Amino acid sequence: MINIRKLEAELWESADLLRAGSKLTSNQYCMPVLGLIFLRYAYSRFKMVEAEIQKNRPARGGRVMPVEASDFAAKSALFLPKEAQYDYLLNLPDDIASAGLTNKDGHTMNSLGEVVNNAMQLIEDQSEQLIGVLPKSYTDFSDELLSELLRIFNNSALDEVGGDIIGRIYEYFLNKFAKNIASDDGVFFTPKSLVKMIVNIIEPKGGILLDPACGSGGMFIQSGDFVNRSGMNANDTMTFYGQEKVEYNAQLCLMNIAVHGLTGVIKSGDEANSFYHDAHNLNGCCDYVMANPPFNVDKVKAESCENAGRLPFGMPGINKNKEVGNGNYLWISYFYSYLNERGRAGFVMASSATDSQGKDKDIRQKLVETGDVDVMISVGNNFFYTKSLPCSLWFFDKAKNEEIKDKVLFIDARNYYTVVDRTLNEWTEWQLKNLNAIVWLYRGETEKFENLKNEYCKAIKSELRELEFEAEMLSRKMDPEFYSPLMSLVYGYDFDKRNLDNIWECMSCDSAISGFIELQKAMVANFIKSTEEQFKNKPESQWTGWAKELGKGKWKRHRKELEEYVESNLKRLAELREVIKEARWLMDKFGEGEYRDILGLCKCASRSEICEKSYSLTPGAYVGVEEIKNDGVDFEERMAEIHRELLSLQAESNDLMETISKNMKEMGL
Repeated sequence: MINIRKLEAELWESADLLRAGSKLTSNQYCMPVLGLIFLRYAYSRFKMVEAEIQKNRPARGGRVMPVEASDFAAKSALFLPKEAQYDYLLNLPDDIASAGLTNKDGHTMNSLGEVVNNAMQLIEDQSEQLIGVLPKSYTDFSDELLSELLRIFNNSALDEVGGDIIGRIYEYFLNKFAKNIASDDGVFFTPKSLVKMIVNIIEPKGGILLDPACGSGGMFIQSGDFVNRSGMNANDTMTFYGQEKVEYNAQLCLMNIAVHGLTGVIKSGDEANSFYHDAHNLNGCCDYVMANPPFNVDKVKAESCENAGRLPFGMPGINKNKEVGNGNYLWISYFYSYLNERGRAGFVMASSATDSQGKDKDIRQKLVETGDVDVMISVGNNFFYTKSLPCSLWFFDKAKNEEIKDKVLFIDARNYYTVVDRTLNEWTEWQLKNLNAIVWLYRGETEKFENLKNEYCKAIKSELRELEFEAEMLSRKMDPEFYSPLMSLVYGYDFDKRNLDNIWECMSCDSAISGFIELQKAMVANFIKSTEEQFKNKPESQWTGWAKELGKGKWKRHRKELEEYVESNLKRLAELREVIKEARWLMDKFGEGEYRDILGLCKCASRSEICEKSYSLTPGAYVGVEEIKNDGVDFEERMAEIHRELLSLQAESNDLMETISKNMKEMGL
């Protein structure tokens, strides 16, 4: 199986190396490169759908009826004219000017950039939502650079894994470009783990979804994936609407949803400024609202906001210039106002908004009193690609069941994350599932929790058995007598393979997986060494067939196979260790399958409790701080030791300074 992460990194490294060698900035380079990945994806999807259409294609006079654009429209796929197909562009001659090619308007084309621009125009002619959206600045590229980029994105590995992976490559590049060109007034690319958390808790099924600050469209993509995974077709069950003031970002959004096979209505420019316009006339109509709006926007015209409506709880504070000094509660009010009588909303917001004072507090109180505030999650630093600030996730639900109508679930997840690098944190897929499980139990959805437990069991057992199978295959290839030593490499820790059917009992063993990577390396080294010694000291008459091969100098090949086997599994074993760690995290806290308040993590607070805390919606105010476990060290004794160490170091420092001073005097300094 292909390593997708490795492929993503290799493609980015190759493409970025070309950018570094050109005179183009990241901003100039971003859209055209994403356009080429879009083109590659569209072609992959085109070929796949074409094959489906051809299966049952009628024939006349022995000839199969030609495929038409209408056939593709029926399958929610783009029809690509020949001149817009990726392989056509790849196979063009080096000297475009001599090829006599003409564009859609009949004009002669003299460069590869003109040919690619023409391809983009032809695709726009096939899709109303893409008109004026696709990049057409390819004449800024030299033919050599553009030809090399086309070659890079024609990596044969993409054909092996299918079009969905090309969509993932597209997202990877969008993510990487976000770090380079995101502007100071907001991050247009919302980190995927935050988007997934919002979608997982909202659980979209069908209806109208609005993102009034849609950026590059991440909320639509993840919602579409969520709906499709449930067995429905997102384009049939969902209607996506977006507003995005920055037209550049809106273009990215339209390309992004198109590359994922979705359709939506996105408005941009001044009419899409959500502070002043309900561009789609959706107030009170939405089943779902999801957004990551720009935080702490100032100088918002108060009169224009009032005239635009969508303020069910009144205006936030207004300064002497008749401006709203902080737009956070404008956004919060809009998100609530857009919902219909059973709607759900989930959005990212500055942490300061959970307990801001003045008119903000009045609005927050009215929100709490509706009973529609559902879940509040605190998120730690470094989740955004360009900013280190913490944030909160807010969730409204106008259709909460009666048992929790008067309650709010608070989750403090600031200390629960995975470090990606020095400046970036994220939630892994299993961490997302664990946080989601808390919400399920709070809502009384215990069946989903049980399904997650089973998912953990299946994932852990499947991986262990796969490792066992690979060890068995390798031992058979070499010699059956080495099955046991190889199995000890797989099960060389305190995890009893005989108890795999009782996986949760195995989870209680603290030493399971811990230190396993180093142990496996050591065992392989010992296995290799003992094998070499065994056959070196054994009479030739007693050698098995495999041993005779060793005697003929073939040991090096088998040794290499062993080392490659171990190396290939080290990463998988490290990932397995993380899965087991997250499984134990979940079972330690909610093993009984019922919601309970966990100090430092979660608290289900009543409206009266929220009132007592002046209507603060800061999770930390409710969940408290996790008790620090006693490590068995006597505090006073340890402090005395530290004090003695400090005095000793100070004395050494004084002696050293005296020596230095004496030496300097002797040198006449």
